[in-house]
Amino acid sequence: YRGWRFRDRELLTTFDPDVRSIHDLFEASARKWPKKRCMGTRQWNSATQTWGDKFEWMTYGDVAERRKNFGAGIVEIHKRIGYPKDKFGVGVWSQNRPEWQIADLGASSQSLYTVSLYETLGPDATEYIINHAELPSVVCSLPHISELIKLAPRIPSLKLIISMDPLEHGELPGLSKADVLNDLAAQHGIKVYSMTEVEKIGVESGRSMRPAGWDDIATINYTSGTTGAPKGVVLSHGNAVSANAAARLGGHVKENDIHMSYLPLAHIYGRLIDHIALSEGAAVGFFRGDVLGLVDDLKILKPTGFISVPRLFNRFNSAIRTATVEAEGFKGALSRHVVNSKKAAMKAAPGQASNTHFFWDRIWTRKVRAAVGLDNAHTMISGSAQLDPDVQEFLRAAFANTFQQGWGMTETYATGTVQMKGDFSTGNVGPPMGDVELCLESVPEFDYTVNDKPNPRGELLVRGPAIFKEYYKNEEETKKVLEADGWFHTGDICEIDKLGRFKIIDRKKNVLKLSQGEYISPERIENVYAANTNLVNMGYVHGDAKESTLVAIFGVDPENFPA
Repeated sequence: YRGWRFRDRELLTTFDPDVRSIHDLFEASARKWPKKRCMGTRQWNSATQTWGDKFEWMTYGDVAERRKNFGAGIVEIHKRIGYPKDKFGVGVWSQNRPEWQIADLGASSQSLYTVSLYETLGPDATEYIINHAELPSVVCSLPHISELIKLAPRIPSLKLIISMDPLEHGELPGLSKADVLNDLAAQHGIKVYSMTEVEKIGVESGRSMRPAGWDDIATINYTSGTTGAPKGVVLSHGNAVSANAAARLGGHVKENDIHMSYLPLAHIYGRLIDHIALSEGAAVGFFRGDVLGLVDDLKILKPTGFISVPRLFNRFNSAIRTATVEAEGFKGALSRHVVNSKKAAMKAAPGQASNTHFFWDRIWTRKVRAAVGLDNAHTMISGSAQLDPDVQEFLRAAFANTFQQGWGMTETYATGTVQMKGDFSTGNVGPPMGDVELCLESVPEFDYTVNDKPNPRGELLVRGPAIFKEYYKNEEETKKVLEADGWFHTGDICEIDKLGRFKIIDRKKNVLKLSQGEYISPERIENVYAANTNLVNMGYVHGDAKESTLVAIFGVDPENFPA
């Protein structure tokens, strides 16, 4: 199965044959829009102990210069310690912020690659990734420096730490953060720099850029390791450029758009979304690092699109339902009428279906969108997990914008399928994107076959220029999922309808059979609970082949659970 544009032609790799890397994508934007807003943040006011009420911006030209200097500087400081390799990995460990992207872009400007460390995985995973990837350096936010120094005896490859935050503020010699941290780090043979220092070293070096090429590694992105040690997914610049082109083919992001960077850049989904915005010359604003304050950030930034995950859309769904259709009196009655009329309109024939209304969108929808800072959001996309159909239908009615669901994996550079604009169906993840071709393979042990009626069913296989190269230093796991002819076994069980839309119905590894012979997908049950109540923060459903019933553990949301 292929997207309709690529049925009889080569799959999409790039819009411009001269663009061969993430470096080239950004460089093209920086040259075209040097004075345009590029990356913005809200500044912390130490005097008032509050966040600023506006975003402060760097231009594309500013970011390009810092990227160039940082790339040159990081090569220089590795040469100073006699590091022998020509192309190597650089760890990046922080929440989303401009310095994360500057470090990543700086690395690609010198044919280096980044290895992201996760904010949420703890010291054991950090230790494993640094050792497995043999990282000589890590660029990180200030709080992580002490954590790295504590881990130093167990991560012998680490020799350099670069702080994204300033380490000096004019203190007397020996009293700055740089002095204190370097005294501690020196005991383990580690040198600590600030990012500003590295950029200055880069300027003084006069080193020119050495951009990465199509087959060079862009990143080693480690999976979360829920079934064992994290696996390092090796992704090339060719993978990145192909995925970038396929994602931009939908036309959702243009140069005048504004994007909110909040999905973790340690995950490839978040990184792809940011790169799409940067490739189109859009402005990227970074959230302040606190998800509980995200709506406040959104209200100030007013992004023109919002790419997120089901968990946050579930929160929007619960909050908006409570404030509208579940409200008492006239407000509730009006809200129910608006939503029900829109739901009916979305069920009209293809080409006639719509989720907009000339009157209700002015007096009702406008207020709903403003309540969460999405006043100007023309597009929303959900990915990374299945979105509950009722949530998608309700939010389509409430926001009156394009709200699509897609599917992708780290191994496919977050691309795969996405619903088409104007398709108001739910419960599916749409047709193939332009950089992949898909097929189904029968899974007879779970009674799924490509000959099933009315729709073929089976394990989803993917092939194309965005598919990863290998699991780093793990040939055994690579061979389990990647065939010699390029087909990648995703482990997802899908069916495809008569219009070519894929629906994820199970997970090959996560399907269990109860004692009465019934197959159960725990993940699906967890998603249903999460989507239908704001009291549940997370859930875990467990089954055993010897038992006829399931057991579940739910974590409550302290914000919404009654005292």
